Amino acid sequence: MRVRTFFLIALILLMAGFFTLNVEEFTRANTLNLGLASVQVPLGLVMLLLLGLVTVMFLANTLYIQSKNMLENRTHTRELSAQRDLADKAEASRFTELRSFLEAQVQEAQRREAATSKVQEARFQAQEQVLLARIEQLDKTLSAYLGEFEDRMARGNSVAQPDDSTRRI
Repeated sequence: MRVRTFFLIALILLMAGFFTLNVEEFTRANTLNLGLASVQVPLGLVMLLLLGLVTVMFLANTLYIQSKNMLENRTHTRELSAQRDLADKAEASRFTELRSFLEAQVQEAQRREAATSKVQEARFQAQEQVLLARIEQLDKTLSAYLGEFEDRMARGNSVAQPDDSTRRI
């Protein structure tokens, strides 16, 4: 419990002890003037009843204020929970939107990559065709040069080589 609660309980116990020690004085009858009439009542009991009435009113007021605060706290808690749920849903919505945006960007990048790949493949095939044509042309040219060279060699060997019979002499 709190210190205030202990203090309040101790104060009430002290007042009860004071009353029990002075019961005769609290219960002695006195004449009280109420404005219109005079009454014979014990002044101590009247004051004690007024003190009890004020205490009960104070406790009732305290209970009312605390219950009102508890209800407000519950209302605020519900509102905060609702706001938190809305924020979570909004955040989830943003994540979903971001995911769809990123997926669209990835698909676009894949499409561009596929298009670039097709263009590059077409270029490589065209270059390959050009290279094959040039290699074929070089092969034909080289074959022609080799054929011509062989022809020259064959003609040069037959002209330059004498018969074996002429050589011995």
